[in-house]
Amino acid sequence: MDDHRDRISLLPDDFLLQILSWLPMKDVMVTSSLSKRWRFLWTLVPRLSFDLSLHGNTYPKFKTFVDRSLLLHKAPTLEGLDIKIGSVCSNADVDIGVWVRIAVDRCVRELSISYCSGEEPIRLPKCLFTCKTLVVLKLENMSLLDASSYVCFQSLKTLHLLDVKYLDEQSLLQILSCCSSLEDLVVQRCPGDNLKIVTVNAMCLKTLSLQKSSQDFEGDDDGFLIDAPKLKHLDIEDYWGCFCYVENMPEVVEANVDVIYKNTEKLLGSLTSVKRLSLCLITSDAAYPAGTIFSQLVHLKLCTCAPRWWELLTRLIEDSPKLQVLVLRQKHIRRAPSPRAIWKQPVSLRKGLLSDLTIFKWELYEGSQEQKEMAIFILKHATRLKKAFISPKSTSTLLEKHEMLKELSSSRRGSSSCELLFDCT
Repeated sequence: MDDHRDRISLLPDDFLLQILSWLPMKDVMVTSSLSKRWRFLWTLVPRLSFDLSLHGNTYPKFKTFVDRSLLLHKAPTLEGLDIKIGSVCSNADVDIGVWVRIAVDRCVRELSISYCSGEEPIRLPKCLFTCKTLVVLKLENMSLLDASSYVCFQSLKTLHLLDVKYLDEQSLLQILSCCSSLEDLVVQRCPGDNLKIVTVNAMCLKTLSLQKSSQDFEGDDDGFLIDAPKLKHLDIEDYWGCFCYVENMPEVVEANVDVIYKNTEKLLGSLTSVKRLSLCLITSDAAYPAGTIFSQLVHLKLCTCAPRWWELLTRLIEDSPKLQVLVLRQKHIRRAPSPRAIWKQPVSLRKGLLSDLTIFKWELYEGSQEQKEMAIFILKHATRLKKAFISPKSTSTLLEKHEMLKELSSSRRGSSSCELLFDCT
């Protein structure tokens, strides 16, 4: 090509290698046919990404491609290796073991392996668990049965464990105790993972995500224990567990709590430092201890799928003096029929209640009596409200939507500058 048409080839090799490192290896390999300069450039790419689905899910072809790529790879260090296998493959456990050993020998810094086949988790070679160069490790449908006695992840900062099988109850705790620099942890539980209680004790941890959404769990004694004094971001989704106890978590600034626990007092009571909070609880009873003040909370998102959800919202409004953004949305199908109880306006209102609220958004609004009264209450007391977005459920008829708009538009508003935006489409 002429220079003015092939401008990308004028870029330095280092820059081109960074671009190529974010592409699947199958696409990277194609660049070798562009020109003499590109012929061997792909062999120096610092990150290698392999996805079986890009090879027509033909495993023998995919295996040959991965083997050849690793054999010809000449980069001084292997910054990252990403392998995705999404179907049942014969001898995949042996091949993955070989690829992991090669990566460890080349001082890999980031390793991601996903084997979503529905088969038994793959056991990883023991050399992985003493890889001193690993900074990021992401595993899906893997077995860590050999990990507990051999772990030494002194450089590891990010660890994602999705549908992983452990040796016993203490395995995960033992693994985490050997990750002294860990900052980001994701644990997604699966049936048969040999765990009951997930204990997270990590002094440097900043981001934590705990998930257990499968309905195949048995027993009523599953839960989470958290001791993470430097944690900033918490995401917990548990539809089949019983509890989450927090020992030490004073610095959380953002939290997403989506659980079916009957009592969340200890969990929510530990989130008084939070600035952004997303909540979905199965009950409004015993949500958090009386007297709790969310003194830093400015952004609240509340799911309206639980019975008497408005009672929890009323408490949160009263206990969040700095609230600026409020979003209401029914995230799930209603978990239980709503009782005949009605929403009651607080008997005594705190001075300045909702005085900092500037944005109010209600998604999937139904216009029931309780919802209408709650919306009118917010519009009346939010004296600095700038915008109120109301989006009815898609199943509402056009006539019903116009009626909802008429009711809210005619209600008294505490802010003369508030703009009411209603989706009637």
